[in-house]
Amino acid sequence: MSTLTHFDAQGQAHMVDVSAKAATLRVAVAEGRIRMRSETLALIRDGHAGKGDVLGVARIAAIQGAKRTADLIPLCHPLPLSKVAVELTLEAHPPAVRCRVTAQTVGPTGVEMEALTAVQVGLLTVYDMCKAADRGMTITDVRLLEKQGGKSGHWRADEDGGANPASAPTPAA
Repeated sequence: MSTLTHFDAQGQAHMVDVSAKAATLRVAVAEGRIRMRSETLALIRDGHAGKGDVLGVARIAAIQGAKRTADLIPLCHPLPLSKVAVELTLEAHPPAVRCRVTAQTVGPTGVEMEALTAVQVGLLTVYDMCKAADRGMTITDVRLLEKQGGKSGHWRADEDGGANPASAPTPAA
């Protein structure tokens, strides 16, 4: 495993200096699920949740989460995001809402944390909007699916959540 970049030689946490890194197109895709009772999923699907349009509000919350990542994660760089796309999908078996986020920027550092934060905030919003009906919902399976750009190149998770050897990091051109 490579050296952890957020610690200096004395072991102190610090923000990584990315000023010498080239600005490249950076893309990250992350996803997660919130599992729930089938009755709760039906409320979302049929638009009968007491607080309103669950998926619409969760989509906006996810975008806002991506934009506020540097405010939430102490050592993240604030990034000028050029794209945040949120897909919310209802899944019947087991009953869940899947949130998939694609975040994009052109810059010297990646957008993995923005994609992961967006997923979490979107799913937390689903929880908040549906908790009166189902306090037992579980946020699960949050993970990075893919990242592109920068020195480490392209990486994709395999079906089991680990690195896919076929798409191991390849340096960017």
